[in-house]
Amino acid sequence: MKITFVSRIYAPETSAASTYLAAVAGRFAARGHRVTVLTARPPKGLNPAEPGDVRVRRARVIRDANGYVRGYVPYLSFDVPLLGRLLFARRSDLYFVEPPPTTGFVVRIIGALRRTPYVYRAADLWSDAAATTTSSRFVLRSLRMVELWAIRGSRMSFAASAGLLDRMRELGIESPGMVAGHGADTESYRYEDQVEQSEGPYFIYGGTYSEWQGAVVFVDAFARFVRDHPGYRLIFIGNGSDRALLKARVTALGLTSVEFRDPVPGPVLNRLLNGAVASVVSLRPGMGYDYAFPSKIYTSLAAGCPVLFAGTGPTALFLREAAREVEPGVATDYEPAEVSAAMGLLADQPVAPEARRRLSDWARERYSLTATADRVVSACEQVVGRSGRTGT
Repeated sequence: MKITFVSRIYAPETSAASTYLAAVAGRFAARGHRVTVLTARPPKGLNPAEPGDVRVRRARVIRDANGYVRGYVPYLSFDVPLLGRLLFARRSDLYFVEPPPTTGFVVRIIGALRRTPYVYRAADLWSDAAATTTSSRFVLRSLRMVELWAIRGSRMSFAASAGLLDRMRELGIESPGMVAGHGADTESYRYEDQVEQSEGPYFIYGGTYSEWQGAVVFVDAFARFVRDHPGYRLIFIGNGSDRALLKARVTALGLTSVEFRDPVPGPVLNRLLNGAVASVVSLRPGMGYDYAFPSKIYTSLAAGCPVLFAGTGPTALFLREAAREVEPGVATDYEPAEVSAAMGLLADQPVAPEARRRLSDWARERYSLTATADRVVSACEQVVGRSGRTGT
């Protein structure tokens, strides 16, 4: 069959969505399907190396100050031209849609006109999270309406977690859905104990840091921790809307051992995770994402790096259950004092190299992104089969 992915973000941009979509597209191609990706041109400095079995078509977009396609104008710069890109493209058997909801809105319209079904990847619910960034009732109601309409029109939605699927049902979304999860890119992330330690001991935050993640808790906690543990560093790898807030907090606390680095390719991040005391991951309570499970967890564990998690949601239970078999790290409430104490515990009793190797093997065996992608592809094949379309 012929499948078209529709997403404002795709490899080589560093994000969980990019990694996920590239994995699913690759598995479609491996099964002999024809795959086209409609996406945006990457930021300057990123040169895409397109796989030969996946056709990627890129268009100009407007990006925000941090280089992301994020915000009303950037979203529209992708979604408005998308109408023509889809309407005049060769017909597909299935569209695979990545949020924002406005992209799903466009695809539902074109799908109806061209009688083409679509599936929707629901990594989260944007209309839940929007309440943390705006108090406008008009904006919140409009976004909720668009998002629900986009998801309800899909033949299948792929939820990132069971909690998210439950939340979708609470909002009245009764269209077919399944928990697809995420997983780790096991080709890029593994434990390698030949790690250079010239940089000294450090904790690492790898990925996007936005309002709902609340990474500032680690800055506050690190300010307490470093008083008794001089020589340690806290390294942020990535970008996000909270970058200015985090930098301002670092300055206000007079910290000199907190670093901010731009996103890096998977193999580079893997080496940094290999050498870190632990990765730090957060989920701020009450931000509309209490059901979420950060995909950063899988990446860290696959690299053999224990996790220090602060916040709400299912992650704490996941780490407690994993601790029956391996040493996955610790979870705390979203409180600087508790996080600081956990940093001290991990620094004073570091996970041994052999235990980190076992952790990596355990995670790679159970949480492979390739296995997740295969489940998604199988579900999509069933969708097309039920629709009566004849794929090739």
